[in-house]
Amino acid sequence: MITNPANVTLLRTFYDAFSRLDAETMVACYVPDAHFSDPVFEDLKGPEIFAMWRMLAKRAKGFTLTFRDVVADDLVGSVHWEAQYLFSKTGRQVMNVIDASFAFEGGKIARHQDRFDLWRWAGLALGTPGKLLGWTPMMKEKIRGEARKGLDTFMKEG
Repeated sequence: MITNPANVTLLRTFYDAFSRLDAETMVACYVPDAHFSDPVFEDLKGPEIFAMWRMLAKRAKGFTLTFRDVVADDLVGSVHWEAQYLFSKTGRQVMNVIDASFAFEGGKIARHQDRFDLWRWAGLALGTPGKLLGWTPMMKEKIRGEARKGLDTFMKEG
């Protein structure tokens, strides 16, 4: 991989902003019709992504973020990041470990995929029910449904 310093800087800018909960700088790192996916938000596009980051930044409590292993060439990149925060619905402490991959267009993020263990997250965020049932399709769909409902509400409140 031949490093593209501009794309490395873009990813560092994104995660530096994320660590400060600066959603507007994060949003500015994407192309308008970008795609995002993770185990909770499986397929977000453009404005949905921007609303997700704004919502998460606004609601974050006890939030810290670290990142490392920033790698990028002309087309793709990756970052390992870890976020610690209080999950608002339960008040439980979560330490989420995420590997992100990116595709770039015109010096901005066009595709962003975060990978993490949803079962592990559910155990931390939801306690015993998450530990016992977080691996099941039913619980995964409940988590996704609640997240989508929260995002839709946030977007309507605008």
